[in-house]
Amino acid sequence: MCAKASMEEFEALLNESFEMDTPDEGSVVKGKVIAIEAGQAIIDVGYKMEGRVELKEFANPGEQPDISVGDEVEVFLRQVENARGEAVISREMARREEAWDRLEKAYADDARVEGAIFGRVKGGFTVDLGGAVAFLPGSQVDVRPVRDAGPLMGLKQPFQILKMDRRRGNIVVSRRAILEESRAEQRAEVISNLTEGQAVDGVVKNITEYGAFVDLGGVDGLLHVTDMAWRRVNHPSEILSIGETVKVQVIKINKETHRISLGMKQLQEDPWDLVAAKYPLESVHAGRVTNITDYGAFVELEPGVEGLVHVSEMSWTKKNVHPGKIVSTSQEVEVMVLEIDQAKRRVSLGLKQTMRNPWEVFAETHPEGTQVEGEVKNITEFGLFIGLDGEIDGMVHLSDLSWDERGEDAIQNYRKGDVVQAVVSEVDTEKERISLSIKALGGDKFAEAVGGVKRGSIITVTVTAIEDGGIEVEYEGMKSFIRRSDLSRDRAEQRPERFSVGDKVDVRVTNVDSKTRRLGVSIKAREIAEEKEAVEQFGSSDSGASLGDILGAALKRDDD
Repeated sequence: MCAKASMEEFEALLNESFEMDTPDEGSVVKGKVIAIEAGQAIIDVGYKMEGRVELKEFANPGEQPDISVGDEVEVFLRQVENARGEAVISREMARREEAWDRLEKAYADDARVEGAIFGRVKGGFTVDLGGAVAFLPGSQVDVRPVRDAGPLMGLKQPFQILKMDRRRGNIVVSRRAILEESRAEQRAEVISNLTEGQAVDGVVKNITEYGAFVDLGGVDGLLHVTDMAWRRVNHPSEILSIGETVKVQVIKINKETHRISLGMKQLQEDPWDLVAAKYPLESVHAGRVTNITDYGAFVELEPGVEGLVHVSEMSWTKKNVHPGKIVSTSQEVEVMVLEIDQAKRRVSLGLKQTMRNPWEVFAETHPEGTQVEGEVKNITEFGLFIGLDGEIDGMVHLSDLSWDERGEDAIQNYRKGDVVQAVVSEVDTEKERISLSIKALGGDKFAEAVGGVKRGSIITVTVTAIEDGGIEVEYEGMKSFIRRSDLSRDRAEQRPERFSVGDKVDVRVTNVDSKTRRLGVSIKAREIAEEKEAVEQFGSSDSGASLGDILGAALKRDDD
């Protein structure tokens, strides 16, 4: 009876085992850890099947395996039986399948997931999301570029799934989205407690070319370089350093973008409030050159107050020179206040006004008629430019080069660099012009020679040359020419050959031309004048006396 019962029980168990379905390969099954040996966990997955799993598959990245004998775990059945008769199972793949199910649900619900960064790859990092590996792009690590991600490695933290593809096994996550969301909440709270015009303390977090970002306790504000100080600041690092605590004023809050503009100089006294009183027009002050441009130089009178010295106000003599060749950055200079525009916060300064006008100095020290010496700086079609004291030039016009030569001919005798002497003929300080004369060095010979001579005067000249058209004569070194028709009143006597070189001849002055420096003289005019005078003295037209009688009487009187 007992044997019969045992057979029935065995038969029942056998039928049960035949009726029991073996789990499908590629599915997740539950198992129990029955032993741990040689770095592996032996797991009974039921169905008379056991498998081995490496202990490292039970460990999270950077952590020790958390597994003990008797623990129930889920594993992935890869193969029911291998060559050794064991089931091929994987804890890691089971975790992955479990993770994908969980992550897909989170992705659908737009929920955050927890993970840990455990590796670096090209373009970003790898993140363990509890069994599934995701890619974290470098741009999604933080709201600002991260230079050192070391402190974030292995740290469990929330992430946002940006996209996932189970078929390809791709998951992309973002840490930045979480930070921006919490940051937005924090910014909204902080901004709600701020008001424009409020003075607050902040910490300098970052410095750029155009300003600095200041942390106001969870929200950053921009402190622009132009709002750091009333004076010119070339770079924010001149007055700020990262980590420094500064007091700033809230200038503007944009409620929509949550952007905050900050200022430091607004908490300081505006030096422009006292500019008009401290710097009256035409007053002279010491300043420092802070910047040089093509159109002038900026000079700092005091911190926060700068003025522009326009290139036209830099030098009396250097007209077409770059300002950088007159002054240099950081140079201490004296300037004169020319104009103040309080509304535009501009001060016009002059550098040359602190020095005397060299043309005025020259006019005082070199009155007209003074002899000067200088180097020929330039030769033009209308004259010579001569370098004079005080770095100024004087001009000798073509007409002032020579008494005897045409200006176009006389200028050929000069070369650039020649040292010449001249006489100051005129100084125009307003037009900044100095007129010089080289021909006046020896005086005006023509003026000296004809000083007492005027039209109608009778002078004695010396014949110096006989020509077909007349004779050349000389008077006190001045040459004149008497044409054939002026040699005599009598046509028969109008012969040049009747004169000889060296003859002394009395002539009448018909013209004194100071411009051409010529005397017009005539023998004929003298004779006609003498005849007229004789008629007036010794006879009249109705006396009946002949011309011969009158002239004879006149000549007789002269002989007596």
